[in-house]
Amino acid sequence: MDFAHSPRTVEMRQRLDAFLQHYLLPYNAAWYRSVQDGVYPPPFLEDLKTLAREEGLWNLFLPSLADEQPGTRMSNLDYAPLAETMGRLPWSPEVLNCSAPDTGNMELLQRFATPAQRAQWLVPLLEGKMRSAFAMSEPDVASSDPTNLQTLVQREDNQLVLNGRKWFITGAAHPQCRLLIVMCRNAMGEEEQARHHHHSLVLVPMDTPGLQVVRNIAVVHHHAPEGHCEIVLRDVRVPAGHLLGQWGDGFAMAQARLGPGRVHHCMRTIGQCELALELATGRTLERHAFGKYLSDFANMQDWIAESRIEIDQARLLVLQVAWALDQVDQDAASLRAQVSAIKVVAARLQSRVVERAMQAFGAMGLSPDTPLAYFWTWGRAMHLMDGPDEVHLRTVARHELDLARSRLGDSSAYFTTPEQLQDLPRIR
Repeated sequence: MDFAHSPRTVEMRQRLDAFLQHYLLPYNAAWYRSVQDGVYPPPFLEDLKTLAREEGLWNLFLPSLADEQPGTRMSNLDYAPLAETMGRLPWSPEVLNCSAPDTGNMELLQRFATPAQRAQWLVPLLEGKMRSAFAMSEPDVASSDPTNLQTLVQREDNQLVLNGRKWFITGAAHPQCRLLIVMCRNAMGEEEQARHHHHSLVLVPMDTPGLQVVRNIAVVHHHAPEGHCEIVLRDVRVPAGHLLGQWGDGFAMAQARLGPGRVHHCMRTIGQCELALELATGRTLERHAFGKYLSDFANMQDWIAESRIEIDQARLLVLQVAWALDQVDQDAASLRAQVSAIKVVAARLQSRVVERAMQAFGAMGLSPDTPLAYFWTWGRAMHLMDGPDEVHLRTVARHELDLARSRLGDSSAYFTTPEQLQDLPRIR
């Protein structure tokens, strides 16, 4: 079994790391100052995006990228370590046109859009000329069970009419966000369909009358400039040709974007945890208290060791899922359970590793002087984003129980009854 990255991954990761070090990190303070001053995206971002594209560091996330489409095609497994590197600098994915939710939306359009929809939305997304958002969660229902979603779509003549409310919609406040992909409940025909065929995806331009961005919701008091928005849809009308895929196939299409997206999220989390550990170990080697360096205290050494072990364990699990996504013959139920597992593992990892690093930094760890406080808010949010931990644990448990049902009785040979013991010959 070979755990080494492919030569191509090694080469691309070296190029990406050099790009971050030479071109992006020098702008890091300027990026935060620009956002603080209300100028977003910063004026230098377009120049950096042009440079990234010239360097071949563009649209790296899409295994189905065609030869005529801009970017560098990579498999899920080859891209995963690059996502880890991007995680160290949270605004870097936008420079490389690898930002969520655009990555998942581009994959949806690549797989399910009509030629006209691709020309209108996919092409400018791949070119980095616009941004997009995916509207699923709702404030009035438990969105952890997506069958609860109530935003309604109905057909009227040659139009689709949408009514409802969505919230925590990532990217909807970005000035360049032009497209909202909305998960809607079908107004008619539910009684004839299974419960996972009651919803559809609709392509809604952000400037459509009746679509209102109500607010950008802070996440643990952190305001993201691209937004986690609450959106109201009041009699929003779009042409019938804005239906993505087939009527009632919304869940199946949404699931198709989740696997790769969760690998990206988890690997970015691992990158943040690696940086948190680097910062913490450096801090313990230079901070002096009670007559010795922090690195000399046993509890600090335990934290460092635990963090290293947990990061490496999580990385191997996520890379295994990335590999599985690249295979064509994977069992769908098993893959779904694996994707749920990495979501739980990554959230727990970030909470633990960043928490330890913040303790090592003391009061400074709570300030904006290090990235740790931001990493902590992201880690806490991960316990709920894309479904709470409990839902994903339920998915993993159900898969294990299904496997157990399929092999009931197979393990009986491992049990020993008193009768069997009596029948055994004595060993002299």
